[in-house]
Amino acid sequence: MELARPLDALNRARDKKVIVELKNGKQFTGMLKAFDIHINVVLEEAEERVEGELKRKLGVLFIRGDTIILISPA
Repeated sequence: MELARPLDALNRARDKKVIVELKNGKQFTGMLKAFDIHINVVLEEAEERVEGELKRKLGVLFIRGDTIILISPA
C-alpha cells in the first residue's frame, strides 16, 4: 500500500498498538482508535511509560495533537 499523505500512515496504524511521545517528554502506548486532521488522537488501553517501564494504566486517553512530537508503531 502506497503512502501518499502523512495521514495515510496514521490510517494504517488504526487499531494497532502505537507509542506516542509528547513535547514534555511523556510517553504513552495504546491502541490507536481515532485521530483528526489536527492529529488529536484517542488511545484505548493506554499506559504511561517512563524509560520504557509501565508507570500507570489510563484506559481511554485523548491527546491533543499540538503536544505530540512522535507517533510510532509499538
